[in-house]
Amino acid sequence: QVQLVESGGGLVQAGGSLRLSCAASGLTFSNFAMGWFRQPPGKQRELVASITTSGGRTKYVDSVKGRSTISRDNVKNTVYLQMNSLKPEDTAVYYCAAGFGRSYYSNQYEYWGQGTQVTVSS
Repeated sequence: QVQLVESGGGLVQAGGSLRLSCAASGLTFSNFAMGWFRQPPGKQRELVASITTSGGRTKYVDSVKGRSTISRDNVKNTVYLQMNSLKPEDTAVYYCAAGFGRSYYSNQYEYWGQGTQVTVSS
């Protein structure tokens, strides 16, 4: 059974930083592309960042470019999202997702975590 468990969310002031973690189990982690999505209140879910199976390629939504870094540790079966210079508009529930290798290009993912709340106060 595949499980993705996010952690690291919380309340932070604007300009602050958070590092989200997503621990994966029940799958061969190194075979899966990983993504971080977010869903702000009343809005649709959007892809924030994604990373290929090896970690060799990453991509970001324009609104977080230069402020966020996605990385992965294929020994610890964990993917991270480091977010800096946080803004109130970053407030959302953040989800990690796992997909087969092509997911990096299609943005379609098979497995999802339960989400972690990030709230940025102004």
